Amino acid sequence: MRYLHTMVRVADIDASLDFYCNKLGLVETRRMDHEAGRFTLIFLAAPKDKTHAEEHRAPELELTYNWDPEDYQGGRNFGHLAYKVDDIYALCQSLMDAGVTINRPPRDGRMAFVRSPDNISIELLQEGDPLPPAEPWASMENTGSW
Repeated sequence: MRYLHTMVRVADIDASLDFYCNKLGLVETRRMDHEAGRFTLIFLAAPKDKTHAEEHRAPELELTYNWDPEDYQGGRNFGHLAYKVDDIYALCQSLMDAGVTINRPPRDGRMAFVRSPDNISIELLQEGDPLPPAEPWASMENTGSW
């Protein structure tokens, strides 16, 4: 398992970049606009982590800006922790066997979400290419929020 990023939702890109980059000293490593989903992802790294983050996409802070305004309540502005895993199906099965709810099953063989006992959302991403779709994951519904 490898730590990737922490995601926070931001309401104002300029104000957020001013804080995180100009004031805190982080540096932007990449940016992606997703027109279909109507959001922008901006990844930041600490200056000493910049080269590693650019080469390995970790460790980073992911700022998510949703193009449609939203008033974030109840901690929704904090998104999730993300980890790359060797076998997403095996890990999800192990978690389920241990009593953990898979909130967003890895239907695509690439991504799943679970929650910690403190209700922190954790994204699990398959290392490398997605695994071929497989049951019971392919037909499993989402549970709760993620």
